[in-house]
Amino acid sequence: MSFKVVEIFESINGEGMRAGELAVFVRMKGCNLSCNYCDTMWANKPDCEFAEMTAEQIVDRVKKSGIKNVTLTGGEPLLQKDADKLLEAFSSEKDIRVEIETNGSIDLKPFLKFENVSFTMDYKLPESDMEKYMNTDNFKILRKKDTLKFVASSVNDLKKAKEIIEKYELIGKVNIIFSPVFGKIELTDIVDFLKDNKLNDVRMQLQMHKFIWDPEERGV
Repeated sequence: MSFKVVEIFESINGEGMRAGELAVFVRMKGCNLSCNYCDTMWANKPDCEFAEMTAEQIVDRVKKSGIKNVTLTGGEPLLQKDADKLLEAFSSEKDIRVEIETNGSIDLKPFLKFENVSFTMDYKLPESDMEKYMNTDNFKILRKKDTLKFVASSVNDLKKAKEIIEKYELIGKVNIIFSPVFGKIELTDIVDFLKDNKLNDVRMQLQMHKFIWDPEERGV
């Protein structure tokens, strides 16, 4: 049992409910989607270099860092065969908090049993060209410790996000974040949309790491 890991690095969480906190990022190879704004497309290419690592090696690497937050990302980390075995290996480490960044197309039910795991799940909006792949059954099982992220390219995307939030009655059930596609939408448009629609308990968030480092830089 091994996992295709393209990089492991220590940084701060650039987004999510632990934005600004230290985290160890474990980036897995491969994704089943191809969003037109993807900023890690390189990790999804067939010829992308990777290391085969066992669950024990990954957990040991995280423990040696002394950092409590670990973010499993990609690509789509839940596509990895035996992803549940990796989460099981982390489950005995009570001081480690595991966040899974997942793209909204994967059934999350099999991974709910791990108490120290939370999800940051995307809902791909129309301008991503991937909305048709969204698994809306996940809305039934998202919890208050989880996060639902809408990455918007336009005001039309924001309108669709609002429609989804209302249709599935998501406010109060899960943390909700609006995030801009970097360089595609005016930040003031998101603020104005939140104000105009009285979207209480919805949080706007920027990708912090793209303001600290070059937006194209890896391993940050």
